[in-house]
Amino acid sequence: MVRIVTTEPVDPDALTVYYKIADGGLRERMLFRTDEAKLSLAESGRPWAFDAPGDEFKLAAEACRINLAYLFDPMMAVHTSNVEPLPHQITAVYESMLPRQPLRFVLADDPGAGKTIMAGLFIRELLMRADARRVLIVAPGSLVEQWQDEMFEKFGLSFSLFSREQVEQSKSGNPFDDHDLLVACVDQLARAEDLQEKLRLSRWDLVVVDEAHKLSASYFGNKVNKTKRFQLGELLGSITRHFLLMTATPHNGKEEDFQLFMSLLDADRFYGKFRDGAHKVDVSDLMHRMVKEELLKFDGTPLFPERRAYTVNYKLSDPKAALYQAVTEYVKEQFNKADQLADNARKGNVGFALASLQRRLASSPEAIYQSLKRHRNKLKRRVEEEKLRQRGQSLAETLNGNNGLPDDVWEAADALSPAVARRLRELRGSRR
Repeated sequence: MVRIVTTEPVDPDALTVYYKIADGGLRERMLFRTDEAKLSLAESGRPWAFDAPGDEFKLAAEACRINLAYLFDPMMAVHTSNVEPLPHQITAVYESMLPRQPLRFVLADDPGAGKTIMAGLFIRELLMRADARRVLIVAPGSLVEQWQDEMFEKFGLSFSLFSREQVEQSKSGNPFDDHDLLVACVDQLARAEDLQEKLRLSRWDLVVVDEAHKLSASYFGNKVNKTKRFQLGELLGSITRHFLLMTATPHNGKEEDFQLFMSLLDADRFYGKFRDGAHKVDVSDLMHRMVKEELLKFDGTPLFPERRAYTVNYKLSDPKAALYQAVTEYVKEQFNKADQLADNARKGNVGFALASLQRRLASSPEAIYQSLKRHRNKLKRRVEEEKLRQRGQSLAETLNGNNGLPDDVWEAADALSPAVARRLRELRGSRR
């Protein structure tokens, strides 16, 4: 709304308008005949009449209040989510994660600590504080739908599931730019170079990786062997401001591999192969880890029962003792045969299968019975296949000694064993 001061005609279809704005400043603008439909006369009223629509003012004021609510309630996400967080979850989110700007962090609490709830609280806090708008969650394929469900049910966040159909239906040509809240499968991204190229062109405020220990790499001598998942982790870290890795097993017992894993968060700090005595390991500012024994409820009682491991001795019945002895002898005998194999990979497979029999034996009689039954059926199939192979080889040698076989012989072979006859034709070349 402005106040017209004067006008100056330019031609029959245009004029220059001089007007004052609310603060008294003088402006001018040229208007044309086509602008008439956009103009209207306004009634001048009192400057502070308070006659504007009250419901619209209340709506605008409420929107501003909600937008700034975190300034008055430092744990707004807790009070607006469908969760009842435990003390260690609140501590991790509001003391260890939120103060870090930007966040490059490993959430490595024991299984059952509720890392998904911590991640959800952190995501919701960032969204309410306008510190994040675009969030990508990368998880194993078996967990993507679970992530989508929990984010909606517990935090009211509607995440989309990434799929190949989104690539084909994308209006922008890049499906990663079409959705601000997205859940994707780690292996789908790691194995597809075309998806990685599109991902490389996108930018995110927060990327969360579940089961992050799958982003592994290892040393072979002084050379780093990077898996496709590890390379995906490097890519994800380069396209986001906040980077959160979640795993209950961040360390596999090899310090150099752990250093490679931590290089996803800080490549400069963890550069080069770890050497004991030359490198100092301190990741307290990059990782939060609590074991089950440290997790408490609000009243100070342990969250999980105390672990008490002890050995229980019991006497096997005579039939069970005989079964145990027979399986043990079988495993020992087959292990000795496996050691004679030249193929190390096959030797390892055989050894793993035999060790599984021992575990099944310790589980229950039914478990070892089913395992031995499957093992016997597999051996029977191999015997039948070997007999079939030998029969085919014998007939093939007969054919090689002759110039061919009469039709009645081929018909007899077909009647006896179509599979053998088919194999013979493959060896001799199709004769019919």
